[in-house]
Amino acid sequence: MLEDLTTAALSSTSWPTAYPKGYAVVDVETTGLARDDRIISAAVYRLDARGEVEDHWYTMVNPERDPGPVWIHGLTSEALEGAPLFQDIAEEFTTRLEGRVLVAHNAVFDWQMIAREYARAQREAPVRQRLCTIALSKELGLPLPNHKLESLAAHYGVVQRRAHHALDDARVLAEAFRPSLRAAAAGGVRLPLLECRPLTEWSDRPATPRIGQQAGYGGYRPTSWRPSRKRPACPYPNPGRYEPGGRLKQGMRVAFSGDTSTERELLEDRATEAGLHVATSLSRLTSLLVTNDPDSGTSKAVKARQFGTPVVDEAAFGQLLADVEPASQG
Repeated sequence: MLEDLTTAALSSTSWPTAYPKGYAVVDVETTGLARDDRIISAAVYRLDARGEVEDHWYTMVNPERDPGPVWIHGLTSEALEGAPLFQDIAEEFTTRLEGRVLVAHNAVFDWQMIAREYARAQREAPVRQRLCTIALSKELGLPLPNHKLESLAAHYGVVQRRAHHALDDARVLAEAFRPSLRAAAAGGVRLPLLECRPLTEWSDRPATPRIGQQAGYGGYRPTSWRPSRKRPACPYPNPGRYEPGGRLKQGMRVAFSGDTSTERELLEDRATEAGLHVATSLSRLTSLLVTNDPDSGTSKAVKARQFGTPVVDEAAFGQLLADVEPASQG
């Protein structure tokens, strides 16, 4: 019904000329969230200027290492053993992305993972702009309970069949993006496009265990449940609060509250690997609260308002993680 009304509204007006001419809706599944993690599957739905599907493509990718959280993505070492390496599919991936705006849910994550894979293959990702559907949902003021893909899908009546499978996640996002795009066009909303600057920094952990030797991830067995895990102590002193507009610094205490589009534990892993202190509670010493719903009534959100603790959402936090300042050498 909403899409019918939006289409009718657009029929009497021209499509915004400032909007992109095409989109590549992307989802990647990965071995984790750190700089040395790898893509294990990727899917791309190519859309025209009005969000109509042109074609789609999917591939598994051999990461040449442990596949990570199998309980999330379901791809075991055995399943990935015969898959192509990223450098083998880079040309096809380029064809799918070239000349289009990359669209993803929490797009900074997908963009960084893709850009690092291209860098490892000594190539440059052919993407100049990206659009995050979380940011677009906020621009449109959609009444979503949280920023998970399943909530955006439910809002538009899109049925998810295989969550955390790259092809189905990309399909769901493409189907939800089309009415969002049309609503933005009908309302004269400026799309939240961000520049994609080429990335050259990446790292690799020792490639053991390699594909073909199934191992746990972070000490876990690849099952549907996970025991609690105690994180190592942060080796850096707390430099104080995060200054809005500035950089994160190693040792800062970061707390998380509410739903996240990325698995919370993987997001916390990435913060830990960047040298941040992941706090389970919020106090006056907390440097930053990460939440997609700062006005919620959770205890952490309430305390953040009381203490004046800086707050950023998940997408902004992902961008900050790309450039964490090293701790001062004392």
